[in-house]
Amino acid sequence: MIRLISYLVAIVIAIVVTASFAPLSLGVFIVPMGTFLIGATFILRDLVQNKYGRNKTYIAIVVALIISALVSFLLGDTLLIVLASAISFAVSETTDTEIYTRLKLPIAWRVFYSGLVGGFFDSTIFVIIGLSPLGANFIPWEAVPFAIFGQLFVKTIIQGMGALILNRVINIQKPASPF
Repeated sequence: MIRLISYLVAIVIAIVVTASFAPLSLGVFIVPMGTFLIGATFILRDLVQNKYGRNKTYIAIVVALIISALVSFLLGDTLLIVLASAISFAVSETTDTEIYTRLKLPIAWRVFYSGLVGGFFDSTIFVIIGLSPLGANFIPWEAVPFAIFGQLFVKTIIQGMGALILNRVINIQKPASPF
């Protein structure tokens, strides 16, 4: 149950942090502060799936989607931002779940690869629908690639760190072979 609660709490905290702090500028890259936690939510979602299976994970994703949309709206996000967030969340979490399910690799690699693709969809869809002139018009078209790449860069680093930690934990827990 701790995995599920951690997953849901991380999503809520990411939304609150994003709403509470100005985006971080890393050179030309624009990174909402909650992005650091969003990378972790993909890892936590994989751990939920690892423990409870794919079907129950989809239930958790729906619950998380409802909670995140509600929190985002209550924090004053426009309906367009809430919609962009919901769409990017649904696509990225579904993609992450399906890739994680199908990969026949050690868990650390499954977490990394599924999160990498999920993070790509999350960043791209949210920035284009929510932030670009197509959406809420918070950033000009020239800034869109930098906003996507900045978020993707941070999420990839978080995914990599999570995969390394998981790999380390799994290797520590394995008993040494007597041969």
